[in-house]
Amino acid sequence: MNYQEVSVFIIYLVFMLAIGVWFFFREKNQTERGYFLGDRKMGPWVAALSAGASDMSAWVLMGLPTSIYALGLGQLWISVGLAIGYSLSWIYEAPRLRAFSIAADDSITVPQYLTNRFLSSSRVLQLISAAVFLVAYTIYAASSIKACGTLFNTVTGLDTTTAMYLAALIVISYTFLGGFSAVSWTDFFQGMLVLAAMLIVPIAAWAMLEPGTSATIDTPNYWNVFSSWQDIVSGLGWGLGYFGMPHIIIRFMSINSQKELRKSAKIGISWTLIILTFAAFVGVIGRMFIGYDEAVNNNSLVFVVMTRRIFPAVVSGILLSAVLAAAMSTADSQLLAAASAFASDVYRPVIRANKAGNREMLWAGRVVVLLIAIAALFIASSPNAGSIMALVSNAWGVFGAAFGPAIMLSLFWRRFTFSGAAVGIFTGAAVDIAWLSYMSHTGVYEIIPGFFAGLVAAVVVSLISPKPSQEVEALFDKAVKMTNE
Repeated sequence: MNYQEVSVFIIYLVFMLAIGVWFFFREKNQTERGYFLGDRKMGPWVAALSAGASDMSAWVLMGLPTSIYALGLGQLWISVGLAIGYSLSWIYEAPRLRAFSIAADDSITVPQYLTNRFLSSSRVLQLISAAVFLVAYTIYAASSIKACGTLFNTVTGLDTTTAMYLAALIVISYTFLGGFSAVSWTDFFQGMLVLAAMLIVPIAAWAMLEPGTSATIDTPNYWNVFSSWQDIVSGLGWGLGYFGMPHIIIRFMSINSQKELRKSAKIGISWTLIILTFAAFVGVIGRMFIGYDEAVNNNSLVFVVMTRRIFPAVVSGILLSAVLAAAMSTADSQLLAAASAFASDVYRPVIRANKAGNREMLWAGRVVVLLIAIAALFIASSPNAGSIMALVSNAWGVFGAAFGPAIMLSLFWRRFTFSGAAVGIFTGAAVDIAWLSYMSHTGVYEIIPGFFAGLVAAVVVSLISPKPSQEVEALFDKAVKMTNE
């Protein structure tokens, strides 16, 4: 065990916990909107880096670089797809979603927004959405917890399962205590740390390489960017996920003004483009620096191994804390988004028939945070859980296919209906899961058929349904006007 690295980890984790405690006492009388959406008071820097950090979990430091490390430049299309999708979501989706969520009775969750957007009293859409949330977020959180366990085991020698429980305890604690504000501020600091690590490690490794090292990679087609049409299509398909990723787009709803949102877009897009570019560098340079190692590939450790070989213990401890930062910043956002969906969209309207007060709602959300984290721990500790990247891709696909078409149509199509949204969400999720189960051998990422099946279903059902009422159309027009103010 390297005690210097461990000491840095402990200091970092105590700092994250302190943020949660600070917001718990500072905002102990906070409302439901405060706990789940930060009262829409997020500034541009915090909102942008929080959105980026909640997106770029440990897979961007472990999963994606290792895929490029092992399989070659054909995996770069994932970075390209993500860069395009993220940029488009900030430019086109974010301004409208913030305005529409306010116009739709000040909605604080994605399912709540989709219901209020149609002025509907039906809870069907919220129940369908909450079910998708609970399943997908449990899988997604499992990937982050597994990454923490792998890192702790590598650095400290601590049993992997024990390490997962420790990491989950830290994330649960500050999410449980501080809510959205604590999550956003911890994500802000973690986003800065991830950026620093992604810049420093590959540049330092590249400077240490001997001339001609690239020639030592003799894997067939390693350098071929156009390795297969499946790699290209599937990689670009990752970008579709951004339009329906609740824990990311909820940040769009939290920003305090349309003017500040435009600043956030510039910051968020720039941060993500840098991160994705250097994630690719980590993979390629790691292959030249380390050489191919099956253990590195199996455990997604190219960034970790490279960092520990280059830097002394204290520095490597700080840089490896970025992996913890990436994993924790996504896990906390996922837990909070799932908790808000259950508390606001199931517990209050269905279980308590709209009789629950703010305090009861806060504790209902906190209990859900705990329950989802426990379920995620069981998945992460299972020997059949799959790799970090596999868990992320499964959850990412379900969210993007289910919610992406419905949210974009709700923002840009006046004729869109409640029935179209409900059927689109169900169809997108169902086709995504079916493709993963029965058609994964095609090599095409399941989000692509799922997204377009959900889109077609939503459009067809909307066209055969009665057109929206004048009140719903007036809400749409009001929100569009707010977007341009």
